[in-house]
Amino acid sequence: MALLTGDTLAPLAVAVAIFLLLVDLMHRRQRWAARYPPGPVSVPGLGNLLQVDYRNLPYCMNQLRRRFGDVFSLQLGWTPVVVLNGLAALREALVTRGEDTADRVPAPFFDHLGFGPRSQGIFMARYGPVWREQRRFALSTLRNFGLGKKSLEQSVTEEAACLCAAFADHAGRPFSPNALLNRAVSNVIASLTIGRRFEYNDPLLLRLVDLVETHLKEESSIVSMVLGFVLMLLRIPGLAGKFLHGRRDFLAQLDELVTEHRMTRDPVQPPRDLIDAFLDEMDKAKGNPESSFNAENLRLVVFDLFAAGMVTTSITMSWALLLMILHPDVQRRVQQEIDEVIGQARPPEMADQARMPFTTAVVHEVQRFGDIIPLGVPHMTTCDTEVQGFRIPKGTILCTNLSSVLKDEAIWKKPFNFYPEHFLDTQGRFVKQEAFIPFSAGRRVCLGESLVRMELFLLFTCLLQHFSFSVPAGQPRPSDQGVFHIMVAPSPYQLCAVPR
Repeated sequence: MALLTGDTLAPLAVAVAIFLLLVDLMHRRQRWAARYPPGPVSVPGLGNLLQVDYRNLPYCMNQLRRRFGDVFSLQLGWTPVVVLNGLAALREALVTRGEDTADRVPAPFFDHLGFGPRSQGIFMARYGPVWREQRRFALSTLRNFGLGKKSLEQSVTEEAACLCAAFADHAGRPFSPNALLNRAVSNVIASLTIGRRFEYNDPLLLRLVDLVETHLKEESSIVSMVLGFVLMLLRIPGLAGKFLHGRRDFLAQLDELVTEHRMTRDPVQPPRDLIDAFLDEMDKAKGNPESSFNAENLRLVVFDLFAAGMVTTSITMSWALLLMILHPDVQRRVQQEIDEVIGQARPPEMADQARMPFTTAVVHEVQRFGDIIPLGVPHMTTCDTEVQGFRIPKGTILCTNLSSVLKDEAIWKKPFNFYPEHFLDTQGRFVKQEAFIPFSAGRRVCLGESLVRMELFLLFTCLLQHFSFSVPAGQPRPSDQGVFHIMVAPSPYQLCAVPR
C-alpha cells in the first residue's frame, strides 16, 4: 500500500472536515426550526459539551435557566437535549403531555452487553409494550407481597428494630451511619425481590450493596456521561464492559440466586418473592417471542428494583440524620411528638402518621431540602410536542430539573434552608404542597413511592424514638451542602447516637 503524501493528505483532511461539519449541521438543524427552545451557542462536533459542568450539573442547569428561561436547549455532542424547569413546565410536559414525553433515552450500553430489545428492565425501558408489561407486573407483585398492607409494614418495623440495635452497638461513640442504613434498606427490598433478610455482616449482603455502590460510581463518572452522548465511542471493542463492572457483576450474582430459586421453587405453591413470580410468568410465556418475561429481563428487573430501592431511601435517611444533628431544636420537637403520640412502649405504626403533623412535615422537608435526584431521570419525546409554547421534536431528550421546583424561590418561603414549616399551616397541621415532586410525576412517577414513604416514616420515627443524635464532641459541624454524583448525598459525616 502506498504511503499517503502531503499532497494527498491535505485534500483528505479537508474532505473529512467537510464531512464532519455536514454531519454536525444535520444533527443541529432542528435548533433553527421555528419555536425551538433557545440555548447557548454550540461548537461543531462537540455541541455544548465543554460548556456543561458535569461535576455540578444542578448548579450549571440553574445558571443556564437564569439566562434562557424555563425551557432551554443544549446540544451534547450530536444529541439534542431540552431542559425543563419550574412547576408549570414540568407539569405540562410530564402530566398534560405525558403520552408524548414518557419515553426513555436508548441505552446503548445494553446492546453492547448483549441484551435485546425485550430485555430493558423497568426504569430505562423504552415507552411501549415491554415497559407497560413490566411496570404492571412490578406494581401488582409488590402489592401481592404487602405493599400498602400491614404485612409489609410489620417487616419494615422489624428491620427498624434491627437497625436500632446496630446503632446501639456503637454505645454512643462516633460513627458514620451510611453503611448501616444501606444494609437496613437493602433488607427491605431484598425481602420483596429475593425473599431473604440478611444479617448486617452477611457476606452476600455486603457484596450486593458494594456492587450497587460501584455501579453508581461508574454511572456518575464523566467517562460514562461522555460515552452516553458520543455513541460512536461504544464501538471500540470492550469499552462498554470496562465501565460497567458493577452492573455486570451484580447480574452475575443474581444468576446464582435465580438458579437457587429454580431448584427450591414449588410451582404449585404461591410465589415466595418477585423472582418466583417472574419465573411463573416465564413459564406462562413459553413459546411467545413477544413476551418480555425472559431470563435476561428477570435479572435487569431485580437489579432495577434493588438498586433504586436501596440507594434513594438510604441517602434520604442519611440526610434526615444529618439534619437532625444540625437542627437539635427540630429533633427535640420530633421526639416530643413521638413521646406524646407513641410513647416508648411500642414501635411506630403508619396509623400514627395522621396524628404526627410535625414529624410528617420534617420527613417531607428532608426530601425537599435533600433534593437527592435534582435532574430526575431523563425522558425522551415519542412525537413532536409543545411545552410552554416551544416546539420539541420527536426523539429529543428531556432533562426534568426537579430541583428547580423543590427549591423554587417563588414557591417556598426559605427554599435553600431546612424549614419544616414549609409543610405546616398556621395551626400546625400538615399541608400537602403541589410543588413537592421528589418522585417526579406522570406516567414515569416512581413506582416505589408508597414503599419509600413507609420506610422513611417508620425508620426515622423509630430511630428518633430510641436515640438522640448529636455532632461528636471535638468534631467540626458537618456541612449541609450535598455532593453531586447523579444523586446528591450528604458530605461524609459522623454522629453520636445516645440512647434516650
